[in-house]
Parts: sequence; structure tokens; C-alpha cells
Amino acid sequence: MVGNWLKTSILMAGIVVLFGSVGAALGGAGGMMIALLLAAAMNVYAYWFSDKAVLKMYNAREVDASSAPEFYQMVKELAQNAQLPMPKVYIIDEAQPNAFATGRDPEHAAVAATTGIMRILTQRELRGVMAHELAHVKHRDTLISTISATIAGAISSIAQFGMLFSQGRDRAVHPAVAILIMILAPIAAMLIQMAISRAREFEADRAGAEISGDPTALAAALKKIHSYAHQIPLETAEQHPETAQMMIINPLSTDGIKGLFSTHPNTEERISRLMAMAS
Repeated sequence: MVGNWLKTSILMAGIVVLFGSVGAALGGAGGMMIALLLAAAMNVYAYWFSDKAVLKMYNAREVDASSAPEFYQMVKELAQNAQLPMPKVYIIDEAQPNAFATGRDPEHAAVAATTGIMRILTQRELRGVMAHELAHVKHRDTLISTISATIAGAISSIAQFGMLFSQGRDRAVHPAVAILIMILAPIAAMLIQMAISRAREFEADRAGAEISGDPTALAAALKKIHSYAHQIPLETAEQHPETAQMMIINPLSTDGIKGLFSTHPNTEERISRLMAMAS
């Protein structure tokens, strides 16, 4: 928990430094002050509202015991096993099988699953997946995960922010500087996500298997999801690749530059570790 709070603090401090530096380079002292204010506002928004923003981005619809009784009851039982408050439960109408958890803390958590994952997995396998997501909630991974997704999306628009300050100045911004900002800022954001994502997936697999009491079910689910996810596109994730690190399996196509930014450990290794737990 302390580690994730430290990472979150560093990430928030990083966005202030990055925005301030770009503001100073492109808008002088005035640009730096406006950039710092914008960064501070973004940190406040990311902490309090980033979970809602991501759920809205994926058109997730909240369900309850009346609208999705089996799924809701499954999550409720797993939350009790994990000694967690009941999270909000969402379903995303997407064919690609995937799932994620979000929220700033266990008291404000939400779990979401696509209709695709509910269709291809058995109840036992789906139970393993949702236990994995609740493990992220228990470990408070969701705070840094959701904040990093929101901030990374904002960093991706930093070039437009810079060009705004360049207008009306006596000395125009050199085109090469603008291009470098446009290219390097999103890459920096993705590298941050890579650093925070891989180890936590192994730990969530382990803890999820303990919550569900069935490591082989999660292993079987990961194998199925991995196979289907790379055949069925998830357009929202393709348009907002900064959210890919939230998913249980990388939802992005592996073609082109996106293949360089995998935020998940090797699926075969994850399955191997789960099978070792079972044995």
C-alpha cells in the first residue's frame, strides 16, 4: 500500500514538472505558471474523478442484483472472501473478452467486465477473473492505475497545449521542438505505465487465486482471454492506449508501434505460476 502511494505521489509530481517545463519552454514565465495551475487541477481531477472518466470512456453500465443477479452475486461473494466492501459492478458491451478494476480506494472501487468475457468463460473461470480484479482493489493498485491512465491521456495532448502558447509570441516555437514533444511525451507516459504494471499482475494473479480458491480456473481463463483478445479488437482501447494497462490481458493489437508498449507480463508465465500454485 505504501509503495503504491509513493508511486502515485511521484506520478503526480512528475506531471507538475513535465507541464511546468513545457510551459516554460514554450510560453516563458507566464506559460510555466499557467501550465503549473493546469497540472495541479489535473491532479485533483485525476484523484477524484478518473475512475468515472474511464468507465464513461468505455460506456460501462452499472448493474445490480436485479439487472445481473448471477454476476453481481459472484462479485459480492468474492468481495466477502477478500474482506472488501462491495464494489460497484459494471458491464461493458464489447465483444473482446476483458475486465478491469478502478477506483481510488476499496471504499470507492468498481469492477467491470465485457459481455465478451462473460460469454466465453465458464462461471468458474469468470469467478477467477473477478477475484483477480478484486485483488487489485485490495492491493490499492487501482489508484495509480486509473490516475496514470488519465494523466497519460492528458500528456498525449501536451503538444497542442504548447502550440497554444506559441501563438502570438515574437519567437515562434521551432517545429522540431513541437514534434519532439508530440512524440516523446506519450512514450514517456507509456514507459511509466510499463514500470507499474508488470509485477502487480503476477501479485494480483496470486492473490486472486487465493480469493477464489481456484488457481486453475484463473489459469484457464487467462489462456482463453489471451487467445480471443488478439482476434477481436477493442476500439476504445485502440483509441486510448493509455487505458490498456488496466485490463487483465493487453487489449491492444500487437501490430506496429503499439506492440512495443505491452504493459502485461507474458501470459504463459502467468499461467505457469498459477499452475504451480495449484500443484
